Amino acid sequence: MFLRKLKNRSGSISVQIISKSGGKYKVVKTIGNGRTEQEIETLYYLGKQEIERLSFQPKLFISETDTIVDSIFESLSNASIRVVGPELIFGRIYDKIGFNEIEEDLLRHLVISRLAFPLSKLKTIDYLYRYQGISLNKDTIYRFLDKLNSKLKDRIEQITFKHTNQILGGNISVVFYDMTTLYFEASDEDDLRKTGFSKDGKHSNPQIFLGLLVGLGGYAIGYDIFEGNTYEGYTLIPFLEKISTKFNLQKPVVVSDSGLLSKKNIEALELGDYQYIIGARIKNESKQVKEKILDTKLKDGQIKKIKKSESSRIIISYSDKRAKKDVLNREQGLKRLEKRISSGKLTKSNINNRGYNKYLKLQGEISIEIDYEKYKKDSEWDGLKGYITNSKLSNKQIIENYSQLWQIEKAFRMSKTDLRIRPIYHRLYHRIEAHICISFTAYTVYKELERILYKEKSKLSLGKSKKLTHNMYEITYTLPESKHTKCKQPRPKDVALR
Repeated sequence: MFLRKLKNRSGSISVQIISKSGGKYKVVKTIGNGRTEQEIETLYYLGKQEIERLSFQPKLFISETDTIVDSIFESLSNASIRVVGPELIFGRIYDKIGFNEIEEDLLRHLVISRLAFPLSKLKTIDYLYRYQGISLNKDTIYRFLDKLNSKLKDRIEQITFKHTNQILGGNISVVFYDMTTLYFEASDEDDLRKTGFSKDGKHSNPQIFLGLLVGLGGYAIGYDIFEGNTYEGYTLIPFLEKISTKFNLQKPVVVSDSGLLSKKNIEALELGDYQYIIGARIKNESKQVKEKILDTKLKDGQIKKIKKSESSRIIISYSDKRAKKDVLNREQGLKRLEKRISSGKLTKSNINNRGYNKYLKLQGEISIEIDYEKYKKDSEWDGLKGYITNSKLSNKQIIENYSQLWQIEKAFRMSKTDLRIRPIYHRLYHRIEAHICISFTAYTVYKELERILYKEKSKLSLGKSKKLTHNMYEITYTLPESKHTKCKQPRPKDVALR
């Protein structure tokens, strides 16, 4: 087959594929018509490609090269192929952060498996055997958890702090603190696991509290665990003092939500010479302060400062967007109350200050009604948000820093969903500590992957990136003649998460 250029009456040129058979020429295919030199050259190039495609015919006999390649594939078995993506991606980040300084191979395996396949310890054994060729039994893992003591926790926190400090340019001047509930799939209490108030509605399950401290961007600094019946407000100061001493951290500005808002906590922060920014419960302030707040009559984006005490003030901001959200939430809450009242299921016990139950009132001895006056009066607070602070930062900086509090909420969300830190199935105190320590290390690695993806402007989400590691394989094969064993891993460009 060959290409022919045929001039048409219209002046255009047709590019055709011609074949010759029995002394006769036959048009196999017309590639197209062109008028300009560039168009004709393009058609000619496409014609060459089409001839190559049409000319390809499988050979009748298998070549020696094909036989060699076939013998290599014949030698492959399931044992020759294993998933290496988690090690290539998460393992590389684990080393980059500096966790490889801890000479504990099992820690590395448990952290990487927590990232790639966040399963129970027993299922982790299956993962290590199937995908990594590492044979372990549950006793080996439990013995390791038993020796993963506070010294190793301190080492992990030191490495994490050094990494975070480097990422933040050596300036950890603002920290964010919060707590969450971790519950257990067991019914018995012990010295650490206590039933108590749960933010997750698991009041009947034994639980512990996890306190987490992060810097700007949600980069981890440290953590601690507390008994399940500990009041959240009693955890901050001891934790801050411990972290400050351990890392020689200068007094940072502490940002937290209203869960830490208590007179004792604020006094302790001020006594410790800490600056703080804490979410205010403005509706619970004194009558005098509430009147001042409502008298501000702020418009969208405006901010007002109100003195609270000699050492602290309340920053009030107003947002139209927040006001619309408040209205919507209140209307939805009212509809739910009206529906429950019409069902006749509400009793005196429902009259409390929990959520929108605050709009309920008792009419007579047994009749439950909605206090519509109270509901209407609540609209005065729509769009208002308050922050209690003693910080030297400007009002705008205070609000900007508090707005970053979602980062720690995201940290907990990542730990609970992506890394599945809960529920916890361990019973022994030191094994619970070890489980949290492994999850904290995994979060630090996961957070660094997120930073790398952002820096590289990758379109991949964290979840998608994690799934991609499941499809990166290593193949081990033996050359048929020399019998040398070769190992083929994904190329660097194949493991670049773009």
